[in-house]
Amino acid sequence: MGNRLSQIATRTGDDGTTGLSDGSRVPKDHLRVQAMGDVDELNSNLGLLLAEPLPDDVRELLVTIQHELFNLGGELSWPGGALLKAAAVLRLDEALAHYNEHLPRLKEFILPAGTRSAAIAHVCRTIARRAERAVITLAASEAINAAPRQYLNRLSDLLFVLARVLNRANLDGLGGDDVYWQSERMKRLDAAEN
Repeated sequence: MGNRLSQIATRTGDDGTTGLSDGSRVPKDHLRVQAMGDVDELNSNLGLLLAEPLPDDVRELLVTIQHELFNLGGELSWPGGALLKAAAVLRLDEALAHYNEHLPRLKEFILPAGTRSAAIAHVCRTIARRAERAVITLAASEAINAAPRQYLNRLSDLLFVLARVLNRANLDGLGGDDVYWQSERMKRLDAAEN
């Protein structure tokens, strides 16, 4: 890998194609490349979240997830390959159960808001959903293992839960709880305008 990365600007993509791990070249707008790009964007935004103050256990989990997402992206770049292990999906299930256990039950929808770290977690959640859709779209035309789709589905759920955890951790002093959608407030505002 070190030799492959010694030259970043190869100019081989100037024709609008990119190389996959098996040596084949595909257009840069190929469904596989779009899915890889969404996973890369998700991983980059997790890097942004990791730049925030976080509880140590959440930080450790997110670092592990970044490595697993790199494996997932590698698997997507390798038609027919398998890099993401079933244990990675199980780890997300266990994290979901652990963090959800300590949260109060939701009685209303919440907004993607609160502390900066919670808001970034929500952005990551929406990118995870887009990446999941991209993998599903790719799987409709090419054989894809189940683990990438399952992993992204669980990860988006986990990021929702972690956003709630981060609001409660309140490490920037701007949170403390979920930010609830105020449907009745909106009804009153609409009524006042009419």
